[in-house]
Amino acid sequence: MLTRPYSYLFTVSYFGARFKGWATQKGQPTVQGKIERVFRYVLGHEDFTLLGASRTDSGVSCRKGYFQLFLREKMDFEIVLDALNLNLGGEIRLLEWQEVSRTFNLIHSVKQKTYRYFFSDSNTFQPFASAFLTLAPGINSLEQMKENAALFIGKHDFKAFCKVTGNKTDFVREVFEVSVFETKEFQGDFFPKTCYCFEVRGNGFLYNQVRKMISAIWYSTPGQILERLENPDQSWEPVPTAPPHGLILWETVLSI
Repeated sequence: MLTRPYSYLFTVSYFGARFKGWATQKGQPTVQGKIERVFRYVLGHEDFTLLGASRTDSGVSCRKGYFQLFLREKMDFEIVLDALNLNLGGEIRLLEWQEVSRTFNLIHSVKQKTYRYFFSDSNTFQPFASAFLTLAPGINSLEQMKENAALFIGKHDFKAFCKVTGNKTDFVREVFEVSVFETKEFQGDFFPKTCYCFEVRGNGFLYNQVRKMISAIWYSTPGQILERLENPDQSWEPVPTAPPHGLILWETVLSI
């Protein structure tokens, strides 16, 4: 990054349904890949580096996230912001930008993240709603889901509630707040009359952690959740991973 001394912080929002996640993958449509293509086109060069604050999974959307752009020369992005958004095509939108110090570390500056997951157990679920909601039949009652969700609050080893990868050794994360509630976020003929939202706020999340927590609050008992939290290294049957549609990185809070 030192060869590109000018650094810019962008706030970004995107609808993730047609992307294979944030991170660039060869031959796959990704959010980072499209942003980089548009920057190359609008700036007329590829002499830049882009670093995202979060690596959302395939199909997951983002209401408020960040990425950092490193350039060799200083630039006023107010001049080209409209052109960038026009070429991003509506599925991705750059909301704000600011110049930051070259010593600013985006990854270390993330203080907390909030995710929301929208779902319904309606037996009249419309296919058009599936872009924003997950159909979850046979789930626990709202009161039971609230009780289950509260068990995740605090600092825990979430090894039994994530997809374990070979290079990961630290599974301790802190959940600051969690709630489950009926929501009126989506209304109209295409949406069920009763929709629910699972909201979780924490200092960071493991791979598939939020989606496995959601599956647990839907179908597990409090005892089953506690057993996994208290004995994370036991050879548990994996918790199913809830579908990605319905999950939104709702807010990212930075320390700038």
